[in-house]
Amino acid sequence: MKFWRTFDIEVIKFLEGIHEIDFEIGDSFFQHFEDNELVEKGKLTARVIMKVGANLIEMDFHIAGKVTLTCDRSLEQFEQPLDFHEKMIYKYGSEEKEIDENVSMITRDTPKINVAQLIYEFILLALPLKKIHPDYRNQMDDEEYEGEGIYAYIDGQDSNDSENDSESDEDNTPVDPRWDLLKKLKNKE
Repeated sequence: MKFWRTFDIEVIKFLEGIHEIDFEIGDSFFQHFEDNELVEKGKLTARVIMKVGANLIEMDFHIAGKVTLTCDRSLEQFEQPLDFHEKMIYKYGSEEKEIDENVSMITRDTPKINVAQLIYEFILLALPLKKIHPDYRNQMDDEEYEGEGIYAYIDGQDSNDSENDSESDEDNTPVDPRWDLLKKLKNKE
């Protein structure tokens, strides 16, 4: 319980204006989340710049540091630097509910907002899809490579063959019925 309380922001105490709050994130942070298989170690700093207004609270998260990941190719561990910004908005309303992924509604008498889950989710979203150790990266791993993923399946036929079939189907010229029977046999295979 003590761990979760360290990530509470007591919004009821803050007056209108801009406030800055820092959180240190270490290895123990990631151990408090169930089903966490992606990140087990890390050293990050989360700076929350909170703008308290009359009708809403806007939180800008700047999270920077390093996390330890396991390479998808070699299963070796390596440090991945992270440095990103995220935003969350809390609007005052009649009930507490999530409106959007970046907008939540809270009541005016909500005493505190716990940001531990938010920070954890932001970190997971900032991780690269392909976790490749720096020693094993090459040109093909670059996201700018345009050829990746174009062909998922090639059946051995030219693309021109399928164009010719569609053109012949579009022609309204009568076709010998024997050819139609042969086409049906071909389609069955």
